[in-house]
Amino acid sequence: MTEKQKKEFKEYALAEMESLKTEIPRLKELVKPVAPDNAIGRISRMDNIVNQSVVKAQLSKSLVRLARLGEAMKQVDEDEDFGLCSECGEPIPMARLKAMPETEYCVECAE
Repeated sequence: MTEKQKKEFKEYALAEMESLKTEIPRLKELVKPVAPDNAIGRISRMDNIVNQSVVKAQLSKSLVRLARLGEAMKQVDEDEDFGLCSECGEPIPMARLKAMPETEYCVECAE
C-alpha cells in the first residue's frame, strides 16, 4: 500500500470514526426505555418497543464498526503488509478496505 493510499484510508477512517462517535450517544439515548407511567398509548408503546430493537441493533453495529476502524488505524502504521491480501499478496481494493477495514483478503481469495 502506497503512502498516498494509507493517507486516503486514514482520512476516511478518521472521518467515519468521528461520525460514529457523534451517532453512538444519540443511539444510546434512543435505546432508553419509556417509563411505564408515561401515557403514550398502547399502540405507540408497542411501536416504541419495535423501534428500540432496531436502534439496539444499529447501536451494536456502530460500536463494532468503531472498534474495527480503530484497530485498522493502528494496523496502517504498524503493519507494513496492511492492505495486502494474506493469501495471494495482491493489494486489497480501497473500496473493500473502506467497507471492511478488518479484512485480510482480497475479493477473490475471500470467496
